[in-house]
Formats: sequence, C-alpha cells, structure tokens
Amino acid sequence: MMSERQSEILKAIVEQYAEVASPVGSNLLAKVFNVSSATIRAEMAELERMGYIMQPHTSAGRIPTDKGYRFYVNKLNEASEDDILDGRATRALTIRVQEGGIPERIIRNAVDTLVELTHNLGLATIGNQLYISGLSNLFGQPEFISGSQVRQVAQLLDNLEPWLREASPNQPLNVYIGRENPVGRSAGASLIISRFRSGFSDHSYIGVLGPTRQQYKDVMHLVRRAGQELEGALSGR
Repeated sequence: MMSERQSEILKAIVEQYAEVASPVGSNLLAKVFNVSSATIRAEMAELERMGYIMQPHTSAGRIPTDKGYRFYVNKLNEASEDDILDGRATRALTIRVQEGGIPERIIRNAVDTLVELTHNLGLATIGNQLYISGLSNLFGQPEFISGSQVRQVAQLLDNLEPWLREASPNQPLNVYIGRENPVGRSAGASLIISRFRSGFSDHSYIGVLGPTRQQYKDVMHLVRRAGQELEGALSGR
C-alpha cells in the first residue's frame, strides 16, 4: 500500500516531469520535501518496485509509468473542482464558446481554444464526423520524434470516431492513459474527452490528445468545462 509521503513524491514526479520533460532526480525532491536524498531514493525505489515510476536510463532520475499516471489522475478525480485551475483560462473558453453563433462554429471555437490553452491536439465529434485541430502541437512534442510513435498516433486518430460511436464512453470526463487507449497503445499518448449532449447526438465528445507527460490537472478541468459549456450553448441555455 502506498504511504502518504510516497503519494506526494509520485505527485511531484508527475508534475515536475510534465514541466521539464526530463527524468526527476532525488536531489531535487530532497529539497522539495526537506529530507535527505537517501530517504527520497529509498521511497523512489519502493515506488519503482510497485510499478508507479521507472528509470529510463542508468543513473537517471525517474519518470511516471502509465500506472503512476493513473494513480495521479484518480486522485485528481477525487479533488473538488474548487481546488483546480485558474479562472482566466476558464473565462477565455466560456467567451469563445458564447461568441460562436452557429453550432458548428461554437464547437470549432471550443476545440481551437483547447488547442491554444493546452498545447495539445484538440478534437470533437460533429455528428458522425471528427474535427481535429493542432496536429503541429502534438507532433512538436519530444515524445513523438520517432516514426513508429507517429504511426501509432495516426492509427489512434484514424479509428477514434468509429470507436467513440461504438463504445460511447458515458462519463462527463474520460481519461485514457497510454496503453488504456483503444488503439495506438504504444504511442505514449493520453486521450482526455468529455461527453456532451447536443442536437447532433446524445453522445458528442470534445477533448484533447497529447503525450502522457502533461499537466493533467489543468487539462482535465478545461476539457470537462468545454463539455459543460458546449452542452449549455447547444441546448440554448
């Protein structure tokens, strides 16, 4: 069972790795937690034994595994919405949705705003079509420099719309991390989507696709809010 300190260390590794895209070392964490590097190394070794983090290179720091990200995301889902995100990004999203006018423009504005705010690829289902924006954001990430990973991401995108139609994820917010994705499981990508009701379908979706290394707290809040804003705008509320 993970201790409270191990949980906080894992949280710090996830958030620091998202920020710098480099493995996180014990010396940095020792300063953050005001303990010795030896204490941090012992805790990291236990987290690694449990499968939450890994060491990509000898003598390197640690990075989260899919299991580590899942633990972190589950903790975020338990948090109050009041604990998450600054209001400026939320207001920008609300304004862009409200000024859209026609339904297709409203949806496109929401997707484009998610792209700008999260620096991920943005996507939405429009009827039986998939609208995508921000490919250059996605493939500009350091994780996607190899041809095999790019092909995996392309496979995921090619199959996303029919998979969503068939699977119909029914939570207001759905997070698929790395190998949890329906296809493209080796791409090192996370799909974060929100279901919303509209005149097109009771199961329309908006969300983002990005590397597993990302700021989940902010991105999850924005995607959830985008779904809420779209449902309100498209129902006339």
